[in-house]
Amino acid sequence: MKLWTDLREFFFPRICPICGKKLLLTEEILCTGCLTGLPYTHILNSPGNEMERSFWGRFPIRRASSLCYYARGSKISSLLHDMKYHGARTACIRMGELLASELHPSGFFEGIDCLIPVPLHPRRQRTRGYNQSELLARGISALTGIPVCTDALHRIHHNPTQTHKHGYERWLNAEDLFALSDKALPALQHKHIMLVDDVLTTGATLTACADVLVSIPGIQISLVTLAWAKGL
Repeated sequence: MKLWTDLREFFFPRICPICGKKLLLTEEILCTGCLTGLPYTHILNSPGNEMERSFWGRFPIRRASSLCYYARGSKISSLLHDMKYHGARTACIRMGELLASELHPSGFFEGIDCLIPVPLHPRRQRTRGYNQSELLARGISALTGIPVCTDALHRIHHNPTQTHKHGYERWLNAEDLFALSDKALPALQHKHIMLVDDVLTTGATLTACADVLVSIPGIQISLVTLAWAKGL
């Protein structure tokens, strides 16, 4: 087994997506330097934190947290770009596991019945081959045991990407984006669900998801993201 591992590492070396350094056998996805250098928010399970407050008045929210701060051109920006556009499926799952390992001890996931990743439009998911938010959720699920629900919420418009949009443009781009499936109403009544996305900027997309979910009787909504573009 060790010989096979050594041969695989020699012919197919694993590279840190942030700095390009070859990973050691003991390192996963990111090298130790990049992992320790991520801009962690340390929000954890702080009630009424600033990220949670940014959604007050938009929809009833139970809790919110994010692993890292986001800034253009930063290490986390480079990683998110790989996760979204360069087929880094394993990185998506591993970062979900990292997120969960950081937040789980704080009790952040207690009482959550299911994880709902922000869906892509089917056309975009076919083109990309995967939904990075779903893989992130599956990484969280692997550590917490909370099931992932992908058939309750659907994106009904193939809108332009949000990447180069700002402020009000993002809100317009996210209007009437999502719809509930027939399964959602009976399955999610009186459940505490957690929306999962890769990055929070203006909150337009997550709010659009919540806008349709709040029609379900007794539902409670929390959210978590890998990164938060605070102040953008």
